[in-house]
Amino acid sequence: MTMPVAPMVIRGELITDNLIEVGGRGGDLAFLTPDAHKYVDRLPLGNPTKLADLYKLSFDDILDYAVALGQRMDLATNTHLQEACELSYQTAPTTPTLVKASYMGMHHMLTREAIIEAVDTTVGIDHLEGWVHQRLIDGTEIEVRCFGARTLHIVAGNAPGLSLLTILRNMVLRSDAIIKAPSNDPFTALAVARTMIDMAPDHPLTRHLTVAYWKGGDQALEQKLYRPENLEKIVAWGGYASMKHVSQYIQPGLELISLDPKRSASIIGADTFASEATMREAALRLACDIGTMNQKACVNARVIYVQTGTDEAGIERLNAFGREVYDALLGLPNSVSTAPKHYDKGLKAHVDALRLDDEWYKVIGGKDGEGAVIVSQIPEPVSFSTTLDDRTANLVPVDSLDEVMDAVDAYTQTVGIYPEALKDELKDRLPLHGAQRIVSLGYAPAMKWAAPQDAIEPLRRMGKWISNQISSPEATPAPWLRAPIA
Repeated sequence: MTMPVAPMVIRGELITDNLIEVGGRGGDLAFLTPDAHKYVDRLPLGNPTKLADLYKLSFDDILDYAVALGQRMDLATNTHLQEACELSYQTAPTTPTLVKASYMGMHHMLTREAIIEAVDTTVGIDHLEGWVHQRLIDGTEIEVRCFGARTLHIVAGNAPGLSLLTILRNMVLRSDAIIKAPSNDPFTALAVARTMIDMAPDHPLTRHLTVAYWKGGDQALEQKLYRPENLEKIVAWGGYASMKHVSQYIQPGLELISLDPKRSASIIGADTFASEATMREAALRLACDIGTMNQKACVNARVIYVQTGTDEAGIERLNAFGREVYDALLGLPNSVSTAPKHYDKGLKAHVDALRLDDEWYKVIGGKDGEGAVIVSQIPEPVSFSTTLDDRTANLVPVDSLDEVMDAVDAYTQTVGIYPEALKDELKDRLPLHGAQRIVSLGYAPAMKWAAPQDAIEPLRRMGKWISNQISSPEATPAPWLRAPIA
């Protein structure tokens, strides 16, 4: 069998020379790719003046390009996407139907209306198109504009759409991007870049995208590349170890924008159990938040706090709810969730151990590695709650929602809430404890790039915000005319 090749793309040029063999994460696939050490001097843009060609484009020009690209991002006709999708079946942490569903949906990100909405909501199109003028109360005039930057993106590989989102963010900002492809998704960004080359090889947006693969932690390469003369910003998705590693290169002139992993939770209020219908609706919504992408995303619910009460009747309600959640989880469409690709052995050992004593925890399912619902019989999560994965969730009973606040911290990203009316009670409290996103139960996976992420606005952070201050003695008090101090 011929070993697959992941070429390198450097600003519109496809490179297939100096190939070396590397392995995808988990050892599921070996592939060939150009040795990044041979090209490290070509990866950075170099002189920032080379960004100037992007400023000959209007925002409408960028929209036209993005929409045209979206029309080519059709899995049924795009051979680059087809090849990447097939290869990703082996490298991705999720199963083939989930990978394919992600590829089939990527073109939806490239509609004119969606891009305008996201950019105007965050950065503001006027700040990208020119200088926005304002007069201050002391008479000073200021102009503010958002400029692009020379960026490196260390992209996460748990969802193919993240690579396209990264490329799109750089387009609208008029930035130069180097994408370090992840080992569990080395093909998606490359497929998009190759599609761009086929569509418009000499277009400035095509010629300001570089995609390369190298092994994370390669200090010999990173010490040459991760320098302020080459880069202005590093946008990094990754775990604790990788973030600590990248941070060693941060210095004046080189900024780190950290999109590090978080844990997400859910809160189910007492009114959920007012009727059989609302209880079942909540179970289906919660199953979606747990199971989408097989729980491989930060947004997925893992520990769920349920206001059933902790008395005998409350625990009985919680156990019944747990069975409904498990049944709903198994009934999700295979474009949303499936039995996990590889159920974590360590996690399964923990789950199986709980079956031996159902006084404290009741385990529903999980014997065949399909996922499980662990129902705490006491108001405490399992000791291994931070490692819950592969469609394995923990329902925890509480008497009062005040008990939930201590469980929310700076690692908490998304909190799904049901019923909807409960949000009004919690949405001003949860952020004080660390929660970063509050969402209607069942919609945790439906993240919107028009909204903040991880308590920041990445698109704004990725740009350089420049001010031009206009002052004159006639309009603004002059510092040199201040009276001397006696």
